[in-house]
Formats: sequence, structure tokens, C-alpha cells
Amino acid sequence: MTSIAVKAPADFHVHLRQGEFSKLVTPHVKKGGFILAYVMPNLKPPVTTTEQALAYKAELQKIDPNVEYLMTLYLSPDLTPDEVRKAKKAGIAGVKSYPRGVTTNSDGGIESYEIYYPVFEAMEQEDIVLNLHGEIPSDADTNVCVLNAEPAFLPHLRKIHERFPKLRIVLEHATTRAAVEAVKTCGPTVACTITAHHIALTVDDWAGQAWNFCKPVAKYPDDRQALREVIKSGHPRFFLGSDSAPHPPHTKSTATPTQSCAAGVYTSPILLPLVAHLLESFGALDRLEGFVSTFGRSFYKRELLGGNAAQIPTIVLKRVEGGELIKEGWSEGEQKVIPFWSGKKIDWVIDEKPIR
Repeated sequence: MTSIAVKAPADFHVHLRQGEFSKLVTPHVKKGGFILAYVMPNLKPPVTTTEQALAYKAELQKIDPNVEYLMTLYLSPDLTPDEVRKAKKAGIAGVKSYPRGVTTNSDGGIESYEIYYPVFEAMEQEDIVLNLHGEIPSDADTNVCVLNAEPAFLPHLRKIHERFPKLRIVLEHATTRAAVEAVKTCGPTVACTITAHHIALTVDDWAGQAWNFCKPVAKYPDDRQALREVIKSGHPRFFLGSDSAPHPPHTKSTATPTQSCAAGVYTSPILLPLVAHLLESFGALDRLEGFVSTFGRSFYKRELLGGNAAQIPTIVLKRVEGGELIKEGWSEGEQKVIPFWSGKKIDWVIDEKPIR
């Protein structure tokens, strides 16, 4: 196979930041082959109201109007059932839950889910998606750390699903076999995103290598194998959410005795070729369109229905003999970002001419 056509690629978990940094990274969604971005709300301050979400969307559209942006709210004590109903009318797609302190800009995250049951009930009624960062905070007293924080979270997923069976829930960026099996056993209203970097990395790849460090961290080889297996099986409730998370290089490449390096892997500008390269490496290239488009669009009710097939935006990838070297970085003014696998080669690139 020397070329692949993918209809309407959609990234259902991406960080586009704010201010001047956003101006650099937002165009990379399209550059990486995607026409839809499900945008995370963990800004400073977080996006907690419909007005803030719409203002943020307007900023992104001004930077690059060629991408469809689905906006989310940050789950916080300020979020009310009335705000959920208001958000639905405004086209807000989801609400993102961050446990306190487990990832970038999550200091205002939640500590207990039960207090949000009235909000979840309104979300179920309005058909707004609940996006769960599936970890609990590290705690030495309960033997919880970054390596088992995701399995320790899964009882919360099951409890919320049992209490609100019609609430659409996405367990974000799964990294463990336990998470894969938990989602499989849930009903059709529970889905799961998988990142590109988590099907590439294991714990050995980020231990001592800041550029591969993210939250949740990559786990054991068997966990990575579980992610690959569920993609290869074509399970329709598992789809791409890149969790592409840009940081200024000086925050990624350095740590101090009192400050760790930033958590996040940046894949947006190379995303579709990277996913094709990785899926081909474990015999799942035939699942590419389902994983990066069809499955996620179906769950989020963003299918491209009817009409002339020629009108559906299609991205064409072409194989590069000997591989294509990933750029060392992108910059604009004082802003700079370095992508995942910088300096390595991948076997696919976007064929610019056939994009329609």
C-alpha cells in the first residue's frame, strides 16, 4: 500500500492553550491532518462557563477557521444544572472532569463525584458528554502512585455509569489493560480515547526522558499491548483522542529539586501520519479510518451523513520510502514547541495535493 485516504479525521482530545502560544499550536490541528478538534478546558483560569467557552471558540476560529472546534467546560463547584442546560443550547459538547492535581492546570479539580450528581443528571437529560480523566491523586497511605492511579479510578467510572446509564461517558487517554476491560464491560454509552503516544511508549521510555513524560504516564508492555489489541479488533467504542499537550521547551527539558518537568506529549502537527505509522507497526493499518474518524464521530453524534461522497473532506497519506524525518520543532516569534519523536522517521506523510 502506497497511499491511504481517510475521511474527515477527528481528534477527540486536544489542548490548544491560550494567548500567543495558542496562535502557534492551533494551526497544527489541520497541519496534522485533522478537521475536528475536541478542545480541553484546562486553561488559566479554567473554562467553567458557557460564555468563556464561546469566547475561547471564537479565538480559535480566528486563528484557524478551517477546523471544527467542539468545546468543553471544566467540572467545578461553580457548574450548575442550569449552566449545563445553557451550555447545551449553545452547542457545548462536553464537561471535563480532572481529579485535583493529577495533571496540567488541575489544581481546581474535583475530590468527590457524589456532589456533582445533580450536574450529571442534567447532563444525562441534555445529552452532554462527561469526559473523565481516569486517575486518582497519588497517596502514600493508600499505596496509590502514577503507575496504579488509573486502575484505582475505575470503580468511580463503574459507579457513575451505573447511577446514570444514559449519560454518555468517555474515559480519556486509557493506558492500562484494566481500563480497556472496564470500558468493554460497560454499556454502549461508555467509550474510551487512546492517544498515539500511549500505543508507542512504555514506562521505560519516559523514565529519565522528559520529552516522553505525560499524565497519565505510559505503563507496562502488557498494558500497551492491550491498547493495540483493542484498536486492531476494531472495537467501535475505542477511538483517537491525541491528548496532544504542547509546552514551551524549557518547561519540558528541565526539572529542579522542587519542580518537575511539564507533563505532556505534543503530537498535533504529525498526528495522522504518526498514527498510520504506529498502526501499521502492529498490523492495524486497516483500522485507521475507524480509529481516527468513524468511531469517535459516531459516539459524539458528529457523523458525516448523506450527500455526495466527494464532498466529504478526505486526507490522503502517502508512503515515503526510507521514511520522513520529523521536524525538530516549530516556532513563531518567541513561541516554540518540539513534537513527539523529533528527529525520528515515520513512513507516512500527508499528500497535500489530494486534500479536498
